[in-house]
Amino acid sequence: MNDFASRIAESGFQTVDFVILVVYIILLVGLGMFLSRSKDGKEKSASDYFLAGNTLTWWAVGASLIAANISAEQFIGMSGTGYADGIAIAAYEVMAAVTLIVIGKFLLPVMIERKIFTIPQFLRERYNDGVGLAFSILWLFLYVFVNLTSVAWLGALAVEQILNLQGAMLDLGFAVVSMRMVIVFSLFIIAGIYSIYGGLASVAWTDVMQVTFLVGGGLITAYVALVTIGDQMGTSAFGALGQIYSELTTGANATDPHFHLIIQQSSDADAFNNVPGIAAVVGGVWLTNLGYWGFNQYIIQKGLAAKSIDEAKKGLVFAGFLKIVIPFIVVLPGICAYYIFQHHPEYIEQMKLQGTINVSDDAYPWLIRNFTPTGIKGLSFAALAAAIISSLASMFNSTSTLFTMDIYKKYINKTASDKKLVNVGRLTSICALLIALVATQPLLGSLDQAFQYIQEYSGFIYPGIITVFGLGLLWKRASSNAAVWTAIITIPLGVIFKMFLGDVPFQFRAGYIFIIVFCFFVTLSLIDKKYIKCEQPSVADQNAMMKWGKILGFTGIIFIVAAIAVLVMGDSTEITAYLNDIGFQAFIFFGVLVGGNGVWLYSDSKDTKQDPKALPIDLSLFNTTKGYAMGAIGICVITMILYILLW
Repeated sequence: MNDFASRIAESGFQTVDFVILVVYIILLVGLGMFLSRSKDGKEKSASDYFLAGNTLTWWAVGASLIAANISAEQFIGMSGTGYADGIAIAAYEVMAAVTLIVIGKFLLPVMIERKIFTIPQFLRERYNDGVGLAFSILWLFLYVFVNLTSVAWLGALAVEQILNLQGAMLDLGFAVVSMRMVIVFSLFIIAGIYSIYGGLASVAWTDVMQVTFLVGGGLITAYVALVTIGDQMGTSAFGALGQIYSELTTGANATDPHFHLIIQQSSDADAFNNVPGIAAVVGGVWLTNLGYWGFNQYIIQKGLAAKSIDEAKKGLVFAGFLKIVIPFIVVLPGICAYYIFQHHPEYIEQMKLQGTINVSDDAYPWLIRNFTPTGIKGLSFAALAAAIISSLASMFNSTSTLFTMDIYKKYINKTASDKKLVNVGRLTSICALLIALVATQPLLGSLDQAFQYIQEYSGFIYPGIITVFGLGLLWKRASSNAAVWTAIITIPLGVIFKMFLGDVPFQFRAGYIFIIVFCFFVTLSLIDKKYIKCEQPSVADQNAMMKWGKILGFTGIIFIVAAIAVLVMGDSTEITAYLNDIGFQAFIFFGVLVGGNGVWLYSDSKDTKQDPKALPIDLSLFNTTKGYAMGAIGICVITMILYILLW
C-alpha cells in the first residue's frame, strides 16, 4: 500500500482531487438511486424500466445520447488519434452532428410511431422472427464482448496512467491481481449499482449531470493545457493555440496533417489509412454514423424513450450541437501533446513534465497528470469517470432490454408479468457485468489507437445493418429473404476485404461492401415472389416522392460518374491528381447512398407490389418544426465553416 501511495503522490494528485472525485461518485450513485425509487408504491412496469416510461424531455434525450456516446473510447482513443494524426479524426464528431439531423427527420419518427422497444423487435415485425433473433444475439455479443470490455479496459488504462499505477499489482491474500483489473471491476460496480436497479430513467436523468461534468471538465483540461503552453511562449491560451496552428501549418511543417480536416495521402499515408481524406465527409463515415446513431440499441433507446416525436427530434438537434464541441474536448489535447513531444521536447524539461507517451493512447492521461492543477485535476478526472460510467450504464441497460424483451419474453416466457420482466432485466445486467469482467483481460491487449480499431471492426457489420434496417423502414418491397441473406454475407465480406484489400483504408472497404450488399438486397427483393398487391400513395404524396426520387437518383449518378472519371484520369492533370490524393473515389459510395434513396422513393411511389410485412409510411411523420429546421441549418453552417477553415 505504501508503494501505491508513493506512486500516486508522484502523479501530482492531492487529497482535494480525490475528495472531488469521491463526492462526484457519491452524488452520481445517490441521484441514480433516488431517481429509481418506486413512486406511490407502484411496481415498475417494463416501459418504466426499459424506456423510462416515455418521460424524457428533449434536453434529457440530447444529454443522455452524448453521455452514452462519449466514453474512454473518445477521451483516450480519439485524443490518441489526435496525437498521431491530428484534427481529421474530429470528422467522426462533426459528421455525427449532421447524421443526427438525418436520423431525427427520417428514421426515429417511424420507430417511435411503431412503439419500438428494441431494434431487433423492429426486425421481427418488419421481416420475421429469425432475422430479429439473429440480430438480438449479434448485439448481445457485441455489447458484452466488445463494447463493455473495451470501454472499461480503456477507462482503466487511463486511470492507471493518470495515477501513475502502470503495471501495479494488488495482493489480496488469496490472489494477486493487476490494478487495472481492480479499476475495471470498480467501474463496472459503480455503473451497475444505479443502472441495474433503476433502469433507463436512472441512466438518462443522471446523464444530464454527467454530460455537464464531461463537457465542463474536458474544456477546462484543454484550456489549462493551452494556458501552460502559452506561459512558455509568453502569450495567452488562445495565443498559444494560434501559435501551435501557425507552426504546424507553415514552413517545414506545411504538409503536417495535424490541423487539416482533410488529409492528403501524399502528406501522410499512415494518417490517410486512419482518416482518409474526403471519405470522412462523403465516404464510409456515413456507414458508421448511421449505423451507430440510428440502429445501435444503447444509443437510439434514449430517443425511443422521449415524451413525443417532437421532443425526440429536438433532443437529437441538441445532441448535434454538443457533438460539435467534442473535438475541442478530446482531440485538441492530443494535438497539444504531439506539439510538445515532436516539436518542442525542451518543454518537457522546462516544465518538469512527468512520464512519457509510449503509445498514442497515452496522450490524454499524460496531459491530465502534468497540466491540470490541484482541484482541476480532480474535476478532469471526474469528467473522465463520467464519460466511462455513463457509457457502461447505458450498455448494461440496453443489454438487459435486448435479452429480456427480444429473447426471454418472446421465446422463454411469453406471459411474463412486468415485475418478472424487470427482475429478469436486472439479472441479465448482472450476468453481463460478470461475463465482461472475466472476458476483458483475454480479449484486449495493447492497442496503439483503440478508437480506430473499434471503428474498423464496427465497419464489418454496419454496411449490412444499414441496408437491412434502412430499406426495411423506408422501402415497401424490402423482403425477409433479402434481409436474411444480407445479414449472412455481410461479415464474411468484411473478412474477405480485410484479407485481400488490407492496404485499402477501412473507410473505403466499408463503402465497397455497402455497394455490394445494397445491390444484392435490392436484387433479391425485386425477384422475391412473396409479395401482395397494394395501392399507390395519394396523388400528392406520389408526386412528391417521384420528384425527390428523380432528384436523388440523378444526383447519385452524377457523383458516381464524376468519381469514376477522376479515377480513370488519374494524375494526368493537377486537379485530378489532387482529387485522387484526397480520396475523391469516396463519391462512388456517396453516389450509391444518395441514389439508393432515389430508388426506394421512386419505387414506393409507383409500385403496386409490396412485401407482406411492409410498414405503412405516413409522410407527415417527416414534417419538422421551424425550430428543428433552424437548429439543423445551424449545425450544417458550423460544419461548413469548420471545413473551410481547416481544409
